[in-house]
Amino acid sequence: MEYRRLGNCGLKVPVLSLGTGTFGGANEFFKKWGETDVKEATRLVDVCLEAGVNLFDTADIYSNGASEEILGKALKGRREKVLISTKATFRLGEGPNDVGSSRFHLINACEASLKRLGTDHIDIYYMHGFDAMTPVEETLSALNNLVNSGKVRYIGCSNFSGWHVMKSLNAAEKYGYPRYAAYQGYYSLIGRDFEWELMPLGLDQGLGLMVWSPLGWGRLTGKIRRGQPVGEGRIKSGGGDAGPQVPEEYIYKVVDAIDAVARETGKTVSQIALNWLLQRPTVANVVMGARNEEQLRQNLGAVGWNLTQAQIAKLDAASDLPPAYPYWHQMGFERNPKAVNLK
Repeated sequence: MEYRRLGNCGLKVPVLSLGTGTFGGANEFFKKWGETDVKEATRLVDVCLEAGVNLFDTADIYSNGASEEILGKALKGRREKVLISTKATFRLGEGPNDVGSSRFHLINACEASLKRLGTDHIDIYYMHGFDAMTPVEETLSALNNLVNSGKVRYIGCSNFSGWHVMKSLNAAEKYGYPRYAAYQGYYSLIGRDFEWELMPLGLDQGLGLMVWSPLGWGRLTGKIRRGQPVGEGRIKSGGGDAGPQVPEEYIYKVVDAIDAVARETGKTVSQIALNWLLQRPTVANVVMGARNEEQLRQNLGAVGWNLTQAQIAKLDAASDLPPAYPYWHQMGFERNPKAVNLK
């Protein structure tokens, strides 16, 4: 397993981690993702550790906390061997303060996550979304307290806009608070919006990317192909409905290109999609999901080899879309080499 620095911080993480959104299935939304219980979760953790994957990603809202509870039980007795990332911000409770990134909510949310996970610290603590109602200084001050108390090691943000990130980084520098070390964001061969604003920001500010939903909400697992019925799985069960709506013809075009590369390499559709991400700028880690051991082992096959430059170019061309303004304008400016080189 390859390990990379998480942005500019000193922490090294495996290039693949296990996402635990499939653990629990405690409500209708997450049942569509999976219903992994403690026994199966423990087996998945075993397989990951055997392969050198020692980072496990969860969130307090995954199955209303059940994902954290199951992960904690699956890691019992081997906490010192692993890294755990979890998240807060979204609503978990009915009270007026059971949502957001206020000092009140974050401290309560962190304590609750620690209890569910059965641990005394969280290695990477993400703000799951941007809270526009709470000053970033209050959020960072609360996170600073959690870091100084030893309950959190590193902090990150997820699903922020570029200006949200920069506002937070500037405030951290001004007041001497910990900086966000990582950004967890959606990025895939059928979802390349990350490249226009957030990837250049990551390069400039030293933010490492942890990719979520690297298989495009289940659309790049090999179960969607031109002229074929959708295979059993997350997409057929409606688990991808909450994701971005992508034109079918665009998906088919990208999958056609992946299939062509698959024939050249002998790899699967999902392995190629994951390997492509691992060769993109700023990517430190790709969060892979798995409903079962078979899926997990297939995803683990995405490492230990690399696509050729010609194969990457073929995938880039098939998945390319015209950027929105002002990015299309910036791409033509000779004094903006970072933007040009990202393409």
